[in-house]
Amino acid sequence: MSALDTSRQPKRSAMAPRLKEEILLMISQEGLRPGDQLPTEPELSERFGVSRSTIREALKLLEQDGLVNAIQGRGRFLSALGSLRIERPVTIYESITEMLQGLGYTVTNVVLSVDEDVADAHVAKELGIEEGAPVIRLVRLRLGGDEPMVFSINVLRRDSLPGPVAFRDWGMSVTKALEGHGHSIVSSVARISAADLPAEYAQKHELTQYNPWLVVEETCITREGLRVLYAVDYHRSSEIAFNVIRRR
Repeated sequence: MSALDTSRQPKRSAMAPRLKEEILLMISQEGLRPGDQLPTEPELSERFGVSRSTIREALKLLEQDGLVNAIQGRGRFLSALGSLRIERPVTIYESITEMLQGLGYTVTNVVLSVDEDVADAHVAKELGIEEGAPVIRLVRLRLGGDEPMVFSINVLRRDSLPGPVAFRDWGMSVTKALEGHGHSIVSSVARISAADLPAEYAQKHELTQYNPWLVVEETCITREGLRVLYAVDYHRSSEIAFNVIRRR
């Protein structure tokens, strides 16, 4: 490989993830559905103003994620998962802030309470800790613009976020705060149901008019297998929905 080729390779590799997101945006804007064929490499190269080799790198990332299927001699086609990614699939882990931003909302996190507490039997089971072990209980309301969108109750292992509770910015993403302490969440186990917001919160914060809510009860797991966060999120059922893939 020539010196020129070597110098170009890091730039192409760095561009590929960003170009991958731009191709996904194109898929969304053009309303492509599962099974629809993507434009060819030359067409994408001209559209985005980059080399075919860079396009190929980005398409490989889409194939690795299962968002695009390549068929020899025919081209590349949008998979069922690729379509769901655009429409908020329940199969991809993301923070509430990321989810709402992905839906086009300007997000404000309103902290209603944050306390040091101890784990009851249910929380202890979900987090894999002893009953009575110290935890942090965070209650927040997520606004999309000025509208309540998600009411969240987060319970975290106390040792996952060391330091005084009072000195931490609880308005930021909990997922990112955990990442800052070496706890990167990569997956979760979730249960989805419908319910009214608990009366103690609904009446206090004047949220009864938004019942019922779509409840996502979720235990979040780090790359090392640590159950670090237990979350109960009440989503405005009239505004937020999720999609799943079913296959035989």
